[in-house]
Amino acid sequence: MEALSVKGLCKEYPSFSLKDVSFSVEQGAIMGFIGRNGAGKTTTLKSILNLVHPSRGEIRFFGMELEKNEPEIKRQIGFVSGGVDYYVKKKIKTITGVTRRFYDDWDEQAYRRYMAQFELDENKTPDQLSAGMKVKYALTLALSHRAKLLILDEPTSGLDPVSRDDLLDVFLSLQREGVSILFSTHITSDLDRCADSITYIRRGEIATSMPLEQFLGQYMAAEIDADAIPTDISALLIGAKPAKRGYTAIVNKQDAAKLPAFVCLAPADLETAMIHLEKE
Repeated sequence: MEALSVKGLCKEYPSFSLKDVSFSVEQGAIMGFIGRNGAGKTTTLKSILNLVHPSRGEIRFFGMELEKNEPEIKRQIGFVSGGVDYYVKKKIKTITGVTRRFYDDWDEQAYRRYMAQFELDENKTPDQLSAGMKVKYALTLALSHRAKLLILDEPTSGLDPVSRDDLLDVFLSLQREGVSILFSTHITSDLDRCADSITYIRRGEIATSMPLEQFLGQYMAAEIDADAIPTDISALLIGAKPAKRGYTAIVNKQDAAKLPAFVCLAPADLETAMIHLEKE
């Protein structure tokens, strides 16, 4: 069953538009949503949640149309966009007390567990928390009402490496429990570790949406130790750019055998693939 299905989503602004955005997230899967700044990630996520009103398109959660079932759907999903920036002078325990009233499935035991795991103090106020701790608190609220789907906009961007790693462990544990996760991030190494699939958006359009291994399996990373790229291989290189020595690029896997021996090849990770695809 699909936890989320997006078909033909469009949103027009004077200087930017989403164009026929379509993808789906399977139940129990982790999907990374990637693209450079301004590509349309946040607009897509907010449109999916009806925080901004899309011009057209069909959005379904758990088979239900968002337009007809919004209250019920939103009780079953969690959304985190940055940290908590409301009621900044109120104590965390007060904010939690208000929040839990909206959810019939609020799990107090889970809330206490995540508060302890993330080392959060209920007697502090949001303006006393670091950026990373605000994100942890926002995630604690999202994780405490048994959400079937988490939609996260840059959830790890304010966290130190150890905290990020801890959070990815949480994501993987939730996945084993059947929770689906869609999250946008610029920290592509997080996706290398935990994502099943990726959706890649460029200039408001979906460039690709597929299993992560399948996406990376298309490319090899290439290093060319030369003062200039030889003309006979330039057409095979995708997004060639200067490096400390020579040039780097990616190449379609089926073209790798056509390259001369002085081109060093290695498996491409997600960051390498994205950087060079953006240079096309």
